[in-house]
Amino acid sequence: MSRPSPFQLLRSAALITLGSALFALGFCWCFQPNHIAFGGIAGVGQIVNYLLPAVPVGVVVVALNVPLFLLGWRLLGRGLLASSLYAMALSSVLIDLLDAVYAFAPMEPMLSTLFGGALVGLSLGVVIGQGATTGGTDLLARLLKLRLAWLPMGKLLLGVDLVVIAAVAAAFGDLESALYGVVALYVSSLVMDGVLYGMDTAKVAYIISDRSDAIAAAITGELERGVTILPGRGGWTGGEKEVLLCAFRQRQIARLKALVKGLDPDAFLIVCPAHEVLGEGFRRYREHDI
Repeated sequence: MSRPSPFQLLRSAALITLGSALFALGFCWCFQPNHIAFGGIAGVGQIVNYLLPAVPVGVVVVALNVPLFLLGWRLLGRGLLASSLYAMALSSVLIDLLDAVYAFAPMEPMLSTLFGGALVGLSLGVVIGQGATTGGTDLLARLLKLRLAWLPMGKLLLGVDLVVIAAVAAAFGDLESALYGVVALYVSSLVMDGVLYGMDTAKVAYIISDRSDAIAAAITGELERGVTILPGRGGWTGGEKEVLLCAFRQRQIARLKALVKGLDPDAFLIVCPAHEVLGEGFRRYREHDI
């Protein structure tokens, strides 16, 4: 596997910095002042800070992350450890810094729940997409992904954080806090999965036509996309047919339809969403991919 270039490392660090800042903003702006139950190690930090106000949330986050990072180093390697340490330290420092320099006023609970969940989900999607985590239950979910590779990261994190939300609600003695926290967590998981998986806007087309050779040549030449020719047979007529299989980007769908129908108005065209496409012209596979 080739090593990333300095530009790629700088870009990844910038995105992790942005994600960490969004995480701190979402926590301090939306969750902390409204006493909304928050999952993750930050949620445990909320409990400790509530019971012992002299202990900052960020300090608790760092202390509880040590054993998880040691496990992550062993199972996921030094690369994830270094980037995750940076994201965790930066987000923790920014949480305490924001808390010290500015007191965010409480807002309408549902607004803070929805916007807080969206901000945190966006931040985690950006950070995890760069091969890092903010530590805590994010890292725990990343480790569980090794065993449960078929589950999206957002769903894994949703399950893990529900336990912490229940504990936070118990500490605050407020059932509404837990219910708002569950809504925020659900929004966060949706946004995170959208960032991690929904941005890969690839499509797959199945094309059945009597002019399959001409269409395959046009797709290869004009769209610069590969075409696989599959043997097929009509279920009604019993006639032999060729089925063209082609993966392409969302932005190419109008050109593909115009190209196919321009060559054969009677062509049968099926376009399906592709969860992700790995290979030349699309995304490359990475070790411990999400």
